[in-house]
Amino acid sequence: MSKLEKEYNKSEHNRSLFTEQEIVLKCDNVFKTYIDGDLQVEVLKGINLDVKKGSRIAIIGSSGSGKSTLMHILGGLDNPSGGKVLITGLDINQLNDTLSGDLRNEALGFVYQFHHLMPELTALENVAMPLLIRGVSTGQASQLATEMLDKVGLKQRVLHKPSELSGGERQRAAMARALVSNPSCLLADEPTGNLDSRTAESVFELMLDLNHKAGTSIVIVTHDEKLANKMDQVFVLEDGILNIVK
Repeated sequence: MSKLEKEYNKSEHNRSLFTEQEIVLKCDNVFKTYIDGDLQVEVLKGINLDVKKGSRIAIIGSSGSGKSTLMHILGGLDNPSGGKVLITGLDINQLNDTLSGDLRNEALGFVYQFHHLMPELTALENVAMPLLIRGVSTGQASQLATEMLDKVGLKQRVLHKPSELSGGERQRAAMARALVSNPSCLLADEPTGNLDSRTAESVFELMLDLNHKAGTSIVIVTHDEKLANKMDQVFVLEDGILNIVK
Protein backbone atom coordinates (compact mmCIF):
# COMPACT_ATOMS: atom_id res chain seq x y z
CA MET A 1 0.00 0.00 0.00
CA SER A 2 1.41 3.39 -1.02
CA LYS A 3 1.67 6.30 1.42
CA LEU A 4 -1.03 8.13 -0.54
CA GLU A 5 -3.36 5.13 -0.21
CA LYS A 6 -2.75 5.22 3.55
CA GLU A 7 -3.82 8.87 3.57
CA TYR A 8 -6.99 7.89 1.72
CA ASN A 9 -7.73 5.25 4.35
CA LYS A 10 -7.17 7.77 7.16
CA SER A 11 -9.62 10.14 5.46
CA GLU A 12 -12.24 7.49 4.71
CA HIS A 13 -15.08 9.69 6.03
CA ASN A 14 -14.21 12.59 3.72
CA ARG A 15 -13.72 10.19 0.83
CA SER A 16 -17.13 8.61 1.35
CA LEU A 17 -18.82 12.03 1.44
CA PHE A 18 -17.05 13.01 -1.78
CA THR A 19 -18.12 9.76 -3.43
CA GLU A 20 -21.75 10.13 -2.37
CA GLN A 21 -21.96 13.71 -3.64
CA GLU A 22 -19.76 12.98 -6.69
CA ILE A 23 -17.43 15.82 -5.72
CA VAL A 24 -13.85 15.55 -6.98
CA LEU A 25 -12.53 18.97 -5.95
CA LYS A 26 -13.73 21.28 -3.18
CA CYS A 27 -12.66 24.81 -2.34
CA ASP A 28 -13.85 25.62 1.19
CA ASN A 29 -13.85 29.27 2.34
CA VAL A 30 -10.47 30.02 0.76
CA PHE A 31 -8.70 33.31 1.39
CA LYS A 32 -5.46 34.52 -0.12
CA THR A 33 -3.61 37.58 1.14
CA TYR A 34 -0.30 38.86 -0.15
CA ILE A 35 1.84 40.92 2.22
CA ASP A 36 4.37 43.45 0.93
CA GLY A 37 5.88 45.32 3.86
CA ASP A 38 2.99 47.08 5.61
CA LEU A 39 0.69 46.52 2.64
CA GLN A 40 -1.77 43.64 2.68
CA VAL A 41 -3.64 42.78 -0.50
CA GLU A 42 -6.62 40.44 -0.23
CA VAL A 43 -6.84 38.62 -3.56
CA LEU A 44 -9.37 35.93 -2.61
CA LYS A 45 -12.07 36.52 0.00
CA GLY A 46 -13.78 33.34 1.13
CA ILE A 47 -14.03 31.34 -2.09
CA ASN A 48 -16.34 28.32 -2.11
CA LEU A 49 -16.56 25.96 -5.06
CA ASP A 50 -17.63 22.34 -5.50
CA VAL A 51 -16.49 20.57 -8.66
CA LYS A 52 -18.57 17.47 -9.32
CA LYS A 53 -17.62 14.48 -11.41
CA GLY A 54 -17.95 15.26 -15.11
CA SER A 55 -18.88 18.91 -14.54
CA ARG A 56 -17.66 21.73 -16.79
CA ILE A 57 -16.95 25.04 -15.08
CA ALA A 58 -15.64 28.32 -16.47
CA ILE A 59 -14.21 31.16 -14.40
CA ILE A 60 -14.09 34.59 -15.98
CA GLY A 61 -12.91 37.95 -14.69
CA SER A 62 -10.73 40.91 -15.54
CA SER A 63 -6.94 40.71 -15.64
CA GLY A 64 -5.51 40.83 -12.13
CA SER A 65 -8.73 39.62 -10.52
CA GLY A 66 -6.98 36.57 -9.02
CA LYS A 67 -8.13 33.87 -11.44
CA SER A 68 -4.67 32.33 -11.86
CA THR A 69 -4.07 32.57 -8.11
CA LEU A 70 -7.29 30.62 -7.53
CA MET A 71 -6.28 28.00 -10.09
CA HIS A 72 -2.87 27.57 -8.46
CA ILE A 73 -4.54 27.07 -5.08
CA LEU A 74 -7.08 24.61 -6.53
CA GLY A 75 -4.20 22.65 -8.01
CA GLY A 76 -2.13 22.62 -4.83
CA LEU A 77 0.58 24.76 -6.42
CA ASP A 78 0.06 27.55 -3.88
CA ASN A 79 -1.20 27.57 -0.31
CA PRO A 80 -4.27 29.54 0.79
CA SER A 81 -3.96 32.05 3.62
CA GLY A 82 -7.15 30.57 5.05
CA GLY A 83 -9.61 27.82 4.26
CA LYS A 84 -8.79 24.53 2.57
CA VAL A 85 -8.81 22.67 -0.71
CA LEU A 86 -9.91 19.04 -0.81
CA ILE A 87 -8.92 16.93 -3.80
CA THR A 88 -10.79 13.61 -3.99
CA GLY A 89 -11.40 13.97 -0.25
CA LEU A 90 -7.85 14.82 0.86
CA ASP A 91 -6.77 18.24 2.16
CA ILE A 92 -3.77 18.80 -0.09
CA ASN A 93 -2.25 21.44 2.16
CA GLN A 94 -2.04 18.94 5.02
CA LEU A 95 0.17 16.61 2.99
CA ASN A 96 3.94 16.76 2.71
CA ASP A 97 5.55 17.75 -0.59
CA THR A 98 5.92 14.17 -1.80
CA LEU A 99 2.33 13.17 -1.07
CA SER A 100 0.87 16.41 -2.44
CA GLY A 101 2.86 15.80 -5.63
CA ASP A 102 1.53 12.25 -5.81
CA LEU A 103 -2.03 13.50 -5.32
CA ARG A 104 -1.68 16.10 -8.08
CA ASN A 105 -0.22 13.48 -10.40
CA GLU A 106 -3.04 11.03 -9.69
CA ALA A 107 -6.07 13.30 -9.53
CA LEU A 108 -5.36 16.45 -11.55
CA GLY A 109 -4.35 17.45 -15.05
CA PHE A 110 -3.02 20.90 -15.90
CA VAL A 111 -3.15 22.89 -19.15
CA TYR A 112 -1.80 26.44 -19.30
CA GLN A 113 -1.72 29.31 -21.79
CA PHE A 114 1.83 28.25 -22.63
CA HIS A 115 2.25 24.57 -23.37
CA HIS A 116 5.31 24.02 -21.11
CA LEU A 117 6.40 20.98 -23.09
CA MET A 118 10.00 19.93 -22.59
CA PRO A 119 11.75 21.05 -25.82
CA GLU A 120 14.28 18.23 -25.92
CA LEU A 121 11.60 15.52 -25.75
CA THR A 122 9.26 14.26 -28.46
CA ALA A 123 5.50 14.62 -28.15
CA LEU A 124 5.36 10.96 -27.14
CA GLU A 125 7.99 11.40 -24.42
CA ASN A 126 6.33 14.54 -23.09
CA VAL A 127 2.95 12.85 -22.82
CA ALA A 128 4.40 9.70 -21.24
CA MET A 129 6.22 11.69 -18.52
CA PRO A 130 3.37 11.84 -15.92
CA LEU A 131 2.95 8.07 -16.20
CA LEU A 132 6.67 7.42 -15.79
CA ILE A 133 6.71 9.65 -12.70
CA ARG A 134 3.87 7.54 -11.31
CA GLY A 135 5.95 4.39 -11.83
CA VAL A 136 4.25 2.99 -14.93
CA SER A 137 6.58 0.86 -17.04
CA THR A 138 8.18 2.48 -20.08
CA GLY A 139 6.34 0.19 -22.49
CA GLN A 140 2.91 0.78 -20.99
CA ALA A 141 3.51 4.52 -20.64
CA SER A 142 4.51 4.69 -24.31
CA GLN A 143 1.41 2.77 -25.38
CA LEU A 144 -0.97 4.94 -23.32
CA ALA A 145 0.74 8.12 -24.51
CA THR A 146 0.44 7.02 -28.14
CA GLU A 147 -3.26 6.28 -27.69
CA MET A 148 -3.89 9.68 -26.10
CA LEU A 149 -1.98 11.51 -28.83
CA ASP A 150 -4.14 9.68 -31.35
CA LYS A 151 -7.28 10.89 -29.55
CA VAL A 152 -6.14 14.52 -29.82
CA GLY A 153 -5.32 14.16 -33.50
CA LEU A 154 -1.53 13.85 -33.29
CA LYS A 155 -1.09 10.23 -34.34
CA GLN A 156 1.33 11.24 -37.10
CA ARG A 157 3.30 13.63 -34.88
CA VAL A 158 4.29 11.43 -31.93
CA LEU A 159 8.02 11.58 -32.69
CA HIS A 160 8.11 15.31 -33.38
CA LYS A 161 9.60 17.71 -30.85
CA PRO A 162 7.69 20.86 -29.78
CA SER A 163 9.69 23.06 -32.17
CA GLU A 164 8.38 20.94 -35.03
CA LEU A 165 4.73 21.37 -34.02
CA SER A 166 2.35 24.25 -34.70
CA GLY A 167 0.90 26.26 -31.82
CA GLY A 168 -2.33 24.30 -31.92
CA GLU A 169 -0.47 21.01 -32.07
CA ARG A 170 1.67 21.94 -29.08
CA GLN A 171 -1.43 22.76 -27.07
CA ARG A 172 -3.04 19.48 -28.12
CA ALA A 173 0.09 17.65 -26.95
CA ALA A 174 -0.11 19.53 -23.64
CA MET A 175 -3.73 18.47 -23.32
CA ALA A 176 -2.79 14.86 -24.05
CA ARG A 177 -0.16 15.04 -21.31
CA ALA A 178 -2.74 16.42 -18.87
CA LEU A 179 -5.27 13.70 -19.65
CA VAL A 180 -3.09 10.63 -20.16
CA SER A 181 -3.32 9.54 -16.53
CA ASN A 182 -7.14 9.83 -16.48
CA PRO A 183 -7.31 12.61 -13.87
CA SER A 184 -10.47 13.32 -11.93
CA CYS A 185 -10.27 17.00 -12.86
CA LEU A 186 -8.59 19.07 -15.56
CA LEU A 187 -7.51 22.60 -14.57
CA ALA A 188 -7.03 24.81 -17.62
CA ASP A 189 -5.70 28.37 -17.25
CA GLU A 190 -6.30 30.32 -20.49
CA PRO A 191 -5.50 27.21 -22.57
CA THR A 192 -6.47 28.90 -25.84
CA GLY A 193 -5.07 32.35 -25.04
CA ASN A 194 -2.18 32.13 -27.50
CA LEU A 195 -4.14 30.55 -30.35
CA ASP A 196 -6.01 32.08 -33.26
CA SER A 197 -9.79 31.92 -32.99
CA ARG A 198 -10.20 28.94 -35.32
CA THR A 199 -7.51 26.86 -33.58
CA ALA A 200 -8.81 27.94 -30.17
CA GLU A 201 -12.28 26.72 -31.09
CA SER A 202 -10.85 23.39 -32.24
CA VAL A 203 -8.84 22.88 -29.04
CA PHE A 204 -11.79 23.86 -26.89
CA GLU A 205 -14.14 21.47 -28.67
CA LEU A 206 -11.55 18.74 -28.13
CA MET A 207 -11.59 19.45 -24.38
CA LEU A 208 -15.37 19.16 -24.31
CA ASP A 209 -15.32 15.95 -26.33
CA LEU A 210 -12.79 14.32 -24.02
CA ASN A 211 -14.78 15.53 -21.02
CA HIS A 212 -17.88 13.86 -22.45
CA LYS A 213 -16.14 10.57 -23.27
CA ALA A 214 -13.90 10.24 -20.20
CA GLY A 215 -16.06 11.97 -17.60
CA THR A 216 -13.19 14.19 -16.51
CA SER A 217 -14.31 17.39 -14.78
CA ILE A 218 -13.06 20.65 -16.27
CA VAL A 219 -12.36 23.96 -14.56
CA ILE A 220 -11.24 26.55 -17.09
CA VAL A 221 -10.15 30.16 -16.73
CA THR A 222 -10.81 32.14 -19.89
CA HIS A 223 -11.35 35.66 -21.17
CA ASP A 224 -13.45 34.31 -24.02
CA GLU A 225 -17.09 34.54 -22.93
CA LYS A 226 -18.22 32.69 -26.07
CA LEU A 227 -16.15 29.68 -25.02
CA ALA A 228 -17.12 30.09 -21.36
CA ASN A 229 -20.81 29.91 -22.21
CA LYS A 230 -20.31 26.43 -23.64
CA MET A 231 -19.62 25.20 -20.12
CA ASP A 232 -22.27 23.95 -17.68
CA GLN A 233 -21.56 26.68 -15.13
CA VAL A 234 -19.91 30.09 -15.41
CA PHE A 235 -18.51 32.00 -12.44
CA VAL A 236 -17.10 35.51 -12.35
CA LEU A 237 -14.27 36.42 -9.96
CA GLU A 238 -14.48 40.06 -8.98
CA ASP A 239 -13.06 41.90 -5.96
CA GLY A 240 -11.91 38.57 -4.54
CA ILE A 241 -15.40 37.07 -4.56
CA LEU A 242 -16.63 34.24 -6.80
CA ASN A 243 -20.22 34.53 -8.01
CA ILE A 244 -22.15 32.28 -10.36
CA VAL A 245 -23.55 33.93 -13.48
CA LYS A 246 -24.84 30.82 -15.26
